Amino acid sequence: MPATEQGQRLATDFFARDVETVARALIGTTLLVDGVGGMIVETEAYDQGDPASHCFGGRTARNASMFGPPGHAYVYRSYGIHWCLNFVCNPASGVLIRALEPTAGLDRMAERRGTTEVRLLCAGPGRLCQALGVDIGLNGCALDEPPFVLLPGDTPARVSAGPRIGISRAVETPWRFCLGGSRFLSRPAAKSR
Repeated sequence: MPATEQGQRLATDFFARDVETVARALIGTTLLVDGVGGMIVETEAYDQGDPASHCFGGRTARNASMFGPPGHAYVYRSYGIHWCLNFVCNPASGVLIRALEPTAGLDRMAERRGTTEVRLLCAGPGRLCQALGVDIGLNGCALDEPPFVLLPGDTPARVSAGPRIGISRAVETPWRFCLGGSRFLSRPAAKSR
């Protein structure tokens, strides 16, 4: 990796903030896993006081990574089918990475996903993890070490906020953040707030 790329990586302290701030700030950054990935275009925030969060009931074997230090991955299986990737922020809070605009390793993504439709490679947390090869083996791994590379965006992102998707509690909380105008979202974005 070139020294300039290494120097530009997001540091662990980027994640040592409140989860809403981090979820919004991640829009427009680049996520690579073993060189495969793209620009983050959709996130959701969850914290311990949030009844929709895995941490709401306290620490368990499943969510233990969420109670660890900021800047680590929390990977879990959703509905027994799909892996989901979260970035741990302040203890017991995390950002679900919902969608990427694929830019690196498209051939590997297409092979893993079984489709060449670029818009569908990483549109949704399960698709994203399948395309990037994320599974439980990355749970608890530091985000500033291989296989992860996180790079800041080139320009400030135009971000919209709205209700989260696929939850039954705290549905009204506007903690889903999307890159304005992106065609790579899992679902259309709500109006900006």
